[in-house]
Amino acid sequence: MKLLVTGGSGFIGSHTCISLLESNHEVVIIDSHINSSIETINRIREILNKCSNHKDIHLTGISGDIRDEELLNKLFFKAEIEGKPFDAVLHFAGLKSVNESVSNPLEYWDSNIKGSISLLKSMDKYNCKTIIFSSSASIYGTNSEVLFKETSQIKPINPYGRTKHTIELILNDLFASAPDEWRIANLRYFNPIGAHQSGIIGESPLGIPNNIFPLITKVAEGKKNFISIYGNDWPTKDGTGVRDYIHVMDLAEGHLAALNFLKENETQIININLGTGSGTSVLELINQFQDANNISIPYKFTNRRLGDVASVIADNSLAINLLNWFPKRSLKQMCIDGWKSKQIGLNQKALLD
Repeated sequence: MKLLVTGGSGFIGSHTCISLLESNHEVVIIDSHINSSIETINRIREILNKCSNHKDIHLTGISGDIRDEELLNKLFFKAEIEGKPFDAVLHFAGLKSVNESVSNPLEYWDSNIKGSISLLKSMDKYNCKTIIFSSSASIYGTNSEVLFKETSQIKPINPYGRTKHTIELILNDLFASAPDEWRIANLRYFNPIGAHQSGIIGESPLGIPNNIFPLITKVAEGKKNFISIYGNDWPTKDGTGVRDYIHVMDLAEGHLAALNFLKENETQIININLGTGSGTSVLELINQFQDANNISIPYKFTNRRLGDVASVIADNSLAINLLNWFPKRSLKQMCIDGWKSKQIGLNQKALLD
């Protein structure tokens, strides 16, 4: 298939592109590079050459913002006149920091909603009716359930989560307008960490990171003296927040499974959790990173952040049963691969310096 991947240079998008290319799909990435590097395209090619022995890589990278509807229309039109229209879209593009969304909600609403509407209008215009949307477990909010099911109450408590929920609502309306045409999967991620096993790409946000794993690696690199843990008084096993951490390559393979499912089955819209079904506290994650990599990670407790919740763990049974997908990589592997990618990045920078 020929696939358009929005935000394909980002953390999850880039790893998913590897899985797609390894399955011999043709991939066109469009990315504004607001929070990612254009160099990622070259690193994806390097991985395919070195690790998968793929010499004929059908990968194109385009710099652009999906809010630019004219640019999107040109992309779809060009593909059409070349006789190879897009078969599907994987939509990762968007801003993704909970904390940042609380302090700057207008930017999040403009980027995430306007960009998605622009994309869907172009897809509709050029009859590309299959989309996998990068949604989030943050849409569930503060539920009392031990595991979050796809049928759990939707009640996001921060602007980031509300933008994700709103896009899901738009997709629901779009499907209802033409149920015999659209194939849609809303993949609700839990907490992806780690990196490709080669270490050639990983999680490398530009500017100040907001997710926990890049903060841990900054301490490991010596760029931070300690990591702040936001609250030690949560109603959890050790007082720190509990999350469902999933290896980014397991998540990438979930997208491939969802794509295959949509293409092989009748038109439909599905909501799918992608997580491990197991909860890990912040302290447990730090301790696992220390043990796996033999590095000390000092930490200090501070106040809870606005928009945070105590525990978020997936019920992933639907993904397992419907997509025939299951997470294969351990928390230890996530810590090893994630740190390996940072070490390779540091070595490359040293060579350049």
